[in-house]
Amino acid sequence: MTRILVTVLILVSLTGCLHVLGDEHAHLYEDGEEVVLWMNTVGPYHNQQETYKYYSLPYCKGLQENIGHYHETLGEALEGYELEYSQIGFNFKSKTAVNAYCEVPELKLEDFKAFEFAIKNRYWYQMFIDDLPIWGVVGEIDQNELFLYTHMKFDIGYNGHRIVDVNMTTEGKTALKQGDKIAFSYEVNWKPSTIKYEDRFDKYLDANFFQHRIHWFSIFNSFMMVIFLVGLVSMILMRTLRKDYARYAKDEEEMDMDRELGDEYGWKQVHGDVFRTPAHLLVFSSVLGTGYQLLVVTIAVILFTILGELYTERGSLLSTAIFVYAATSPINGYFGASIYSQSGGKKWIQQMLASVFLLPFVVCGTAFFINFIAIYYHASRAIPFGSMVAVTCIVLFIVLPLTLVGTVLGRNLAGQADHPCRVNAVPRPIPEKKWFMEPLVIVALGGILPFGSIFIEMYFIFTSFWAYKIYYVYGFMLLVFLILLVVTVCVTIVCTYFLLNAEDYRWQWTSFFAAASTSGYVYMYSIYYFLFKTKMYGLFQTTFYFGHMALFSLGLGIMCGTVGYIGSSYFVRKIYSTVKID
Repeated sequence: MTRILVTVLILVSLTGCLHVLGDEHAHLYEDGEEVVLWMNTVGPYHNQQETYKYYSLPYCKGLQENIGHYHETLGEALEGYELEYSQIGFNFKSKTAVNAYCEVPELKLEDFKAFEFAIKNRYWYQMFIDDLPIWGVVGEIDQNELFLYTHMKFDIGYNGHRIVDVNMTTEGKTALKQGDKIAFSYEVNWKPSTIKYEDRFDKYLDANFFQHRIHWFSIFNSFMMVIFLVGLVSMILMRTLRKDYARYAKDEEEMDMDRELGDEYGWKQVHGDVFRTPAHLLVFSSVLGTGYQLLVVTIAVILFTILGELYTERGSLLSTAIFVYAATSPINGYFGASIYSQSGGKKWIQQMLASVFLLPFVVCGTAFFINFIAIYYHASRAIPFGSMVAVTCIVLFIVLPLTLVGTVLGRNLAGQADHPCRVNAVPRPIPEKKWFMEPLVIVALGGILPFGSIFIEMYFIFTSFWAYKIYYVYGFMLLVFLILLVVTVCVTIVCTYFLLNAEDYRWQWTSFFAAASTSGYVYMYSIYYFLFKTKMYGLFQTTFYFGHMALFSLGLGIMCGTVGYIGSSYFVRKIYSTVKID
């Protein structure tokens, strides 16, 4: 509904300039038709997310009639795109000789300091022609003297009626001095190209980086680790459980001899408590419901990106993720309510509201905190008020009702819990155990192997998001994600077995946190990446980096924790349904 409303508003607002934007959206041009050059943002090179409006620097504009740009998707607005018409006119296939489009009559002190600061901090800017990005630098320092680039040379390739290639060279190296007159100029050269329209984005993809031999080797290494780990876990558990079953099946006479060998211990001893309701059931069920939803959202977005190449369009990936998250809200409500119902929960309204607002509250709270800093900096990353209202409406009018539907279905279809063992009325005391069997130690060690399986991929993902790379190998991401899930399940099952064998029946939260601890290692790696792999600086960029990495780690932790719990739950039910309980 929100997207339809936004689309209607866009169409109404653009009726006055359809002769320009209609062709831009269709990506088809007739000879001599105007091609629009959009100015986006400008900012320091080492802080990719710290961007400002292009005309926050004292650039002058051309003489063409101004055209307004409206955010076409919610993702475009949230990602800080601020397109402004350059008012520089050139036409399709029409060569434009060197042409001065505007000038600054006298460089005032304030404007001089603005350009000086930008050049010293290596400011770069981004523009778009027919949705193809172009980058340029403001100026440079040569022998302790400041120079400003005042000429833009465009080389545009076309194939039929479509633009398939855009290159820009910054020239016109002009000494920056207060009080001088500065003239800005441009030229446009058109040339036929054999590049297909479908392949025009390939030049922005760094195949040498993402398809490097190390990347392939890391995938192979992770895959071999999965095979080894699954085989090892299967062998250990099968042999150990076989011995356990044999030990528990012995007659009373034989058990007298076993006591001398220390057989009065093990996971069977806690059969009356292993299915006891976990502590903080409402929170536990809400977190698991969110984890189920995030798991579906992640797989769906990766598949959509593989099929639709969403990385080629501004804000499309984020818009798709928001849409899929809203559409899959019934999954959250269903699984959260199912777990809550089977565990005997009674506070349905509180559980549903917790499922709805758990993740949005954390995400929006962090985003709003970063947004306050962005507003203070006057950065383009400041979220517009309209986008805040749109996100709020999505949560209240789409996510909330759909989660309610899922909650009702989960509550009525889940039925009663069918545990293999009865739960004792009185909890069994948990005996003392060795330090490495403590839940905190198990949790801390549980995330090491899953993190090791995604370590290399994290480097490529971080580099694409925090540096100037476009991540496009989503097939690799899907494979690594599946490997992560398998490794997480195997490791969590082993952790759960050790915990139960130490006669500690608190396996639900322990299995969740043992798998979720992977996100803790990811966040620690992000700290290392920030310190040694980037040159970021400043309050805004630092806050933006660690805030978004915290959200990424939180989502990964909830998702991995849910997968770990699913595997452990199946394992626990399986072993206790097989052994004979007196």
